[in-house]
Amino acid sequence: MSTRVAEGVSALELADYQKAVRLVLRHPLITPVYPDRTALATVRRWAQQLRTDLMEVLGYRLITTADTARLQRAQDQLDATRPALSRAGRPFDRRRYAYLALTLAALGRHGAQVALGELAHAVAADAVRIEGLGLDTARKHDRDAFVDAVTWLTERGALRLADGSAASWALDPERAEALYDIDREVLTAVHQPTRVLQHVISVTALLDSAGALSLSEGRQARRRSAARRARRAVLENPVAYYADAGPELTGQLRAPALAEDLSRLTGLAVERRSEGIALVDTSGGLSDLRFPGGGTVAQAALLLGARISEAAARHGRHAPELLPAPTAAERLAARADRIDLALPAHGVLAELAGADDEAGLRVGGAIGQSYGAYRQDDSENAESASTPGVDGQDGVETRYPLVTTSWLRGRMRDITAQYGAGFAADLRGDPDRLLEKALDLLSAMSLIVQVDGGMLALPLLARYRGVTAEVKKRMPQPRNGPPPEAAVDSPSLPAADFPPQPALFPAHDVKDSAE
Repeated sequence: MSTRVAEGVSALELADYQKAVRLVLRHPLITPVYPDRTALATVRRWAQQLRTDLMEVLGYRLITTADTARLQRAQDQLDATRPALSRAGRPFDRRRYAYLALTLAALGRHGAQVALGELAHAVAADAVRIEGLGLDTARKHDRDAFVDAVTWLTERGALRLADGSAASWALDPERAEALYDIDREVLTAVHQPTRVLQHVISVTALLDSAGALSLSEGRQARRRSAARRARRAVLENPVAYYADAGPELTGQLRAPALAEDLSRLTGLAVERRSEGIALVDTSGGLSDLRFPGGGTVAQAALLLGARISEAAARHGRHAPELLPAPTAAERLAARADRIDLALPAHGVLAELAGADDEAGLRVGGAIGQSYGAYRQDDSENAESASTPGVDGQDGVETRYPLVTTSWLRGRMRDITAQYGAGFAADLRGDPDRLLEKALDLLSAMSLIVQVDGGMLALPLLARYRGVTAEVKKRMPQPRNGPPPEAAVDSPSLPAADFPPQPALFPAHDVKDSAE
């Protein structure tokens, strides 16, 4: 076991310390009221050790004050799996993110208290100067979006409701109002940018530049940086595939010290297989996305994943076509291009943007070197069942089974026909929309890669082969109770006596990115 991590923590207190680690990783902002009233005390108790370990192991900076604990992550990839959520539990859209940013700016110009209507007018004055945005308090749609942004800040303690109701104001601003106390300390902790946005002309400039160390930085510094990036890759992703990493990062992913450090830091188990490495979170305390999980999309995704896995394993004339997956650098470039198209040129200081632009190019270059062409794992346990057609020699491009869009649509129609009685009505009647959501979930869990014309099945998906489910009727409700309805039993993984699948991760819930 690693002696570098939690060095000052006794064996009796290690579990409590690991709980604090998971807490701050799951909630990068902790206040007296968020995520609950006990969290801040838990983190502050271990603040010094947390600062040391999070920086040494992951390159993360923990900033603590009397009323806040703020974790500043080193970001290696663009991640869309941890969005801000509205009051209805839906991810923020662009309008809500814009209102949130403008609300933060407006609150900085107010005193100790602010009325919701007054705040809305201040935000509207700024929003009208942004093409296509605006905030019209006469429109219910705009009021709802604005209240979602205010509620997000209220949940974290940056605002405290002193009187009135934001929900009532959203319904009728002429008859209702809300008064808020402003917590300056929490407000400051909410947004602590590591770059000056006026210097940024590409979103890649916001990524961590530690991976771009030059040869002049020294071999030891480069190795330390690679080790941190490898640990972050395991912590922040459902699985870190060896095929998605360059030689330097692959060596760090295979190093025994990585598993020892992460296990002692988080208290979670690290699972290795021939294709990669994953941090297993069976309790769900560190995961922001559970799979398998409840709900129509998660259940449909699991059932679809089982069918994809079976199709990917076919041999002979029914075997699927094998194609290489886009590299991590290619996926990053595609995401960055889409985001950069929407970046405003107005306000960028050209004379200062050049330096950060070069930094952004250095980041991209480093990622391109670290996540180069796919390489087949040379482990003795590597078998062709999960990646047919690959001979396992270094330098050979790894290829994955292709499943076409038309085939996927057909299978989703079959799933909705068989299990639709237990699905949400709006998705049951729109299989194509359900398919889109299911594929997005499978992609977020690193089970597939979506490509033009279909998707590629990644190795981890094979562990869900053989999943079964059944639709059963719920018991009739008492008189005057809700009508009986059908339900889908949570799909189950293959029983323990199924033949073991080669080169698969074990049947545990695999951790998703921490928030």
